[in-house]
Amino acid sequence: MQTSKAADCEVLIVGGGMVGLTLGLTLAGAGVEVIVVDRADPATVQDAAFDGRASAIARGSQQALAGAGLWDAMAASAQPILDIRVTDGRIGAGASSLFLHYDHRDVDDAPLGCIVENRAVRGALHAEAARRGRLRLLAPQQVIDLERGPSWVEARLGDGRRLRARLAVAAEGRTSPLREAAGIRTTAWSYPQAGIVCTVAHERPHQGVAHEHFLPAGPFAMLPMTDAEDGTHRSSIVWTERRDLAPAMMALGPQDFAAEIARRFGDSLGRLEAIGGRWSYPLSLLHAERYVDRRLALIGDAAHAIHPIAGQGLNLGLRDVAALAEAVVDARRLGLDLGEAGVLARYERWRRLDTLMLIAATDGLNRLFSNDLAPLRLVRDLGLAAVNRLPPLKRLFMGHAMGLLGDLPRLIRGEAL
Repeated sequence: MQTSKAADCEVLIVGGGMVGLTLGLTLAGAGVEVIVVDRADPATVQDAAFDGRASAIARGSQQALAGAGLWDAMAASAQPILDIRVTDGRIGAGASSLFLHYDHRDVDDAPLGCIVENRAVRGALHAEAARRGRLRLLAPQQVIDLERGPSWVEARLGDGRRLRARLAVAAEGRTSPLREAAGIRTTAWSYPQAGIVCTVAHERPHQGVAHEHFLPAGPFAMLPMTDAEDGTHRSSIVWTERRDLAPAMMALGPQDFAAEIARRFGDSLGRLEAIGGRWSYPLSLLHAERYVDRRLALIGDAAHAIHPIAGQGLNLGLRDVAALAEAVVDARRLGLDLGEAGVLARYERWRRLDTLMLIAATDGLNRLFSNDLAPLRLVRDLGLAAVNRLPPLKRLFMGHAMGLLGDLPRLIRGEAL
């Protein structure tokens, strides 16, 4: 290979999902030449049948998307979260009278975050990718192998083409081939739970309130969505169920399925009806032993995958994007090699503690709440009530939920990259 030749791009991103494409667009907006390679057809990933999930986008993540020039394209599909209500209970028995309530007015007048359908996020990202200069999206396409030299990387694509860059980024998800090829080990385990996701229509408006109802099988979240074009009130369900029971729930007819939702959530929003498709997936945890290797950085689920109990998975990936983009862009402005070890070490130091803390928090909460032991139920209820009655502590937890605490990249703080 003639390593003296100019690179085809400065950064090669393998994986064009929500996190990988956001990084590509963010870097391209800062003047970095980027190629994103994704094995999925863009038309497929934007189809309604591909992914029925909606994501909680914390205020810090929203600020990062806005700073990268991406938020306006998805803002019309974003439902502001004005309140979060956290309760503990049993199926059919209702919620405990002791609860935790986050009100956005306890912080300021802005929402705590937003709920956006993944399809809307993908549509906005792909629309921007089609018109943003300095970014090339190659899809459907795949990287067959990646060679990493002392000052370059070279990827061989499925069609025989070769691409050269200074830095490769693995954004292919939990089973990341680039991570495996680099010999980066992971800590991983499966939960005895599955997630069930769907959209429900309901009689009464949700008023921008997100509900997290803890049940013995796991958390049951009702997340507010924008109304449909015909005015139908909608919410997204993220239902954690025992893995052995999830297939039976998925096989229920429409009326029985809606009845099971009502048994878990109650009737505060009136009659419920599942609309559109249903999706189910096993729940697991994964953490890479390191996030970087020679001229390689891991982001998103390639580096870490967590339980959906707090709706923080996408936010964790977007903080990766903000941190890596800042490290790369700062190095480039100083005339440094943006793929060299010092740049990548800065990114890894920045992200590791935040990720480990969130992994511990989500795993611990799931283990604490996903049971029906009377002593633990009492401890949980008293803990929720105590936090609810201590405004300084509650504001601290709200700050974490909004992604506004800690050593934050400029984009997360709402500043220009």
